[in-house]
Amino acid sequence: MIPRYSRPEMVAIWSPETKFRIWFEIEAHAGDAMADLGVIPRENAEAVWKAKEVAFDVARIDEIEAETKHDVIAFLTHLAEIVGNEAARFVHQGMTSSDVLDTTLNIQLVRASDLLLAGMDRVLGALKARAHEHKDTVRIGRSHGIHAEPTTMGLTFARFYAEMARGRRRLEAAREEVRTGAISGAVGTFANVDPTVEAHVCAALGLEPEPISTQVIPRDRHAMFFATLGVIASSVENIATEIRHMQRTEVLEGEEYFSAGQKGSSAMPHKRNPVLTENLTGLARLVRGMVVPALENVALWHERDISHSSVERMIAPDATVTLDFALHRLAGVIERLVIHPERMTENMNRFRGLVMSQRVLLALTQAGVTREDAYRLVQRNAMKVWEEGKDFKTELLADAEVRAALSAEAIEEKFDLGYHTKHVDTIFARVFGAGA
Repeated sequence: MIPRYSRPEMVAIWSPETKFRIWFEIEAHAGDAMADLGVIPRENAEAVWKAKEVAFDVARIDEIEAETKHDVIAFLTHLAEIVGNEAARFVHQGMTSSDVLDTTLNIQLVRASDLLLAGMDRVLGALKARAHEHKDTVRIGRSHGIHAEPTTMGLTFARFYAEMARGRRRLEAAREEVRTGAISGAVGTFANVDPTVEAHVCAALGLEPEPISTQVIPRDRHAMFFATLGVIASSVENIATEIRHMQRTEVLEGEEYFSAGQKGSSAMPHKRNPVLTENLTGLARLVRGMVVPALENVALWHERDISHSSVERMIAPDATVTLDFALHRLAGVIERLVIHPERMTENMNRFRGLVMSQRVLLALTQAGVTREDAYRLVQRNAMKVWEEGKDFKTELLADAEVRAALSAEAIEEKFDLGYHTKHVDTIFARVFGAGA
């Protein structure tokens, strides 16, 4: 997590100040619930809230932790310094550190999810706008990197929209998956803290009580969350890779916006490189790299160990901060992406009609030619385009075997581009909804 690839809104969620504020709220709300039960005096619970307007001293907490070697105890000691030892006498009553740590982590993940969802909405908005803008902009579709058949730039944006929309739904589900809290005490039996305390704290902080938490919230929830971030990161890379391919000099169907004064290379002044999408490819690798550690955190010893702790202290902020930055960078790239329709037409016509080979193949079979013979006839003429630079339609018209099955008019009709785009409206309706 470095400033270069961070947005302050997401970084703030993972700051020590935010963490300690959430710790305080958990302890204070738990005190209220315990006072309602008569477990602790009401005046003690109310006195703890005196720290609500106080800024916790992070340096002081770190100083105490250096001695105690325990972060939660260090915080509780500092809290007692603020509200007084008598007021703090019943703080953390019956609770264990994981009650505070795990509930806080899930609150932070929920808040991070909200920012990530907003970032995805921006990406989706950009993709939808560009899809409609280029709905009928014909370009060549490619398989194996080789010209296949015509498609449209709008369909390219639309399929990325559909992919990101699936990712958004997954993230909503992942957010719900981690929206739980636990105030169940040592080994999760509620022996020293009543379940109503957990219910009160969770309700106050927008969480659902974890059905069974042992001493920690089960880490399969978190594994699903980080796996979802990994899938979304892969979708980011999928879009970035397409743009990088489009910007290759030999293709140049689209390119990242190149601003006034921007420099592409320290050595070659002519360069305009796809640096943002290359950066996104790298950031996606980082987010995916945090998925496996999250999966490995699921298997803990008995009711609790802390092998997951060091992992989560790193991957929770790093994965969310990185993906948040990547989503907004991607949205900016899409919003300002420069599209070259004339180059798309030029590229599609580079092999002089070759991309219409399937239409001719099907026409021959419909005219009574066996599929094997039809394939042989079409490929024979196609290879002349590849190897000799011939024009595909001209060769077909001059091929006696082809002409025996197809008239000149029938062959000519097979080179109509509109044939390949006739169902674009149907696909758009499926992706964006009728009338969208």
